[in-house]
Amino acid sequence: MRLFRSSELLGIAADTLAFALEASRDTHPNEYMGFLRATDARDLGLNRSGQVITDVLVIPGTTSTPESATVREHMKPNSSRAVGSIHSHPNGVLRPSDADRATFHAGDVHIIVGAPYERDCWRAFDSDGDPRDLDVIDVALPEDEAFFDFDQTDIDAELYDE
Repeated sequence: MRLFRSSELLGIAADTLAFALEASRDTHPNEYMGFLRATDARDLGLNRSGQVITDVLVIPGTTSTPESATVREHMKPNSSRAVGSIHSHPNGVLRPSDADRATFHAGDVHIIVGAPYERDCWRAFDSDGDPRDLDVIDVALPEDEAFFDFDQTDIDAELYDE
């Protein structure tokens, strides 16, 4: 990972978008909600500066209904790779509601996906809720094995450490 990254957001990885569409489809008729993280484009083999959205983080304890999804804000990780949010509109409407706009303050891009959750059933918005362009980029997603590199001994140490 590079110490200094360009903040320009180039797009979303095709596999990341496919994951979010499938997760939204699986959650339907309730809303789906997640947070977006990006990876430096050069770390993905692209010969340009900028970032590509590569991860969707689902926060434990998120509750959802057909009208909304609620995240426990205290569970949201503080990450330098965080770039925005993604959620679904089961009614298929691809524009932000007033409630959506109120949550768009954290991050540069907010994606809404809508039923029937096909490849073209999504739109990106900036922090003001205005539409923005976001390319779908076909790149191999990085292996983030270190995130899952723990066992029961590590869990016990974390739980029972004084």
